[in-house]
Amino acid sequence: MCGIVGIVGKSSVNQALYDTLLVLQHRGQDAAGIVTCEGDRLHLRKDNGLARDVFRTRHMIQLVGNMGVGHVRYPTAGASSSAEAQPFYVNSPYGIVLAHNGNLTNAEALKHDLFVQDLRHLNTTSDSEILLNVFAHELHVQGKLRIDEQDIFRAIEGVHARCRGGYAAVAMIPGFGVCGFRDPNAIRPLVYGRRETDAGTEYMIASESVALDTTGFTLIDDVAPGEAVFISVDGQLYTRQCAPQPILSPCIFEFVYFARPDSIIDNISVHKARSRMGRHLANKINREWSGLDIDVVIPIPDTSRTAALQLANRLGIHYSEGFIKNRYIGRTFIMPGQTVRKKSVRQKLNAIDLEFRRKNVLLVDDSIVRGTTSQQIIQMARDAGARRVYFASAAPPVRYPNVYGIDMPAASELIAHGRSEEEVALELGADGLIFQDLDDLIDAVQKRGKSQVDRFDTSVFDGVYITGDVTPEYLRMLEVHRNDVAKSAKPSFSESVIDLHNSV
Repeated sequence: MCGIVGIVGKSSVNQALYDTLLVLQHRGQDAAGIVTCEGDRLHLRKDNGLARDVFRTRHMIQLVGNMGVGHVRYPTAGASSSAEAQPFYVNSPYGIVLAHNGNLTNAEALKHDLFVQDLRHLNTTSDSEILLNVFAHELHVQGKLRIDEQDIFRAIEGVHARCRGGYAAVAMIPGFGVCGFRDPNAIRPLVYGRRETDAGTEYMIASESVALDTTGFTLIDDVAPGEAVFISVDGQLYTRQCAPQPILSPCIFEFVYFARPDSIIDNISVHKARSRMGRHLANKINREWSGLDIDVVIPIPDTSRTAALQLANRLGIHYSEGFIKNRYIGRTFIMPGQTVRKKSVRQKLNAIDLEFRRKNVLLVDDSIVRGTTSQQIIQMARDAGARRVYFASAAPPVRYPNVYGIDMPAASELIAHGRSEEEVALELGADGLIFQDLDDLIDAVQKRGKSQVDRFDTSVFDGVYITGDVTPEYLRMLEVHRNDVAKSAKPSFSESVIDLHNSV
């Protein structure tokens, strides 16, 4: 899972890119990178770590130019190293920089074709570099010295014809502009907006609408499935549908956990969706746990607060904040490595004993994935004096790997995989465990059928992969190559300036 941004401005864009990456930091905490364009010269800074640590004053001074792209990364494909940090660059044709959120399910086949047919060399194990080279090749075969927006749109048509999986990307071409595109199922989010300045109109393409809001841009629209958006270097906006049969199928887990609550994705408020999740879950508790004696509802901060509050209101049970969060610890679900996750939970949360002592508590979380965090939190509640600890999940059991860009690739790492709900409750140490029904989750996000979404990607809950190309062999490959152990390498940083002596 990653956060991406591209800006075409009328003045230096380095500060706006940096500010946007801070806002999108929840989407990836492993690495960060920015590339800016000054005339025909690209300036690059990327490294492992949070954006605030990667970019110092000395780096920001070097990131000059009125056009640029940025990226925050959590590694789901490739190693956890700065060699894999984005954006990526390829010099031919024209010099292209790309930042990508998602995962290509046919990456191995594309890698072979790029080498054998397109004669292109790949320098990393990242599928983002594969996507970049496919896009570059589709531009190259047009054989033009100067290109326009129609050439870029034709290249993106070629990308959609060749690539499978979930991908949202921004790409920058020196002297031409910035484009953004979304796969034909629109699995990963992407939006674009504008802001007016004294010098003229500036445009941003980003993963979430909150990135626009906090930097003074106004949302224009979501990038539609299969659509491409191009902003020329002189500030002209162009859009075109580049896929023959697009189907709006966003990942429902964005609404459950990943996206910020103040974002709007595909015209759906994340905050409102989570509120409806809480009401649906309360209705299920009334049906199945009607005689349960619950003294207090306590959320697991932060993403479950909205659902927990609505649940408590619907049940007529006291709501209280029982955990204090250390805001200087990252999101444990997207931390690389089980050992780091276990250590971070105790550093991240501390229980307020008075809220638990001699009470039957209902803990509410957005979801249960690996179960590591939930186990420790339940034990923390008991250590704080709770008589009984019940647990409610605003999402159904996560039983299947995600293949479209979320870090849950190995089925063996999922606590609900191959277990009943009763067995999961036993593993967690809860006195009772209740999950949201999938139909209720879909209804909550889809606004009772009022949204324009054709369907949701719910593969982590039901094992139905909407691209239709995910085989048992592919899932076994993920189990081997993309578990926690496979993401342990951490080489040193990468920082450079690329000079483009382009006379055209």
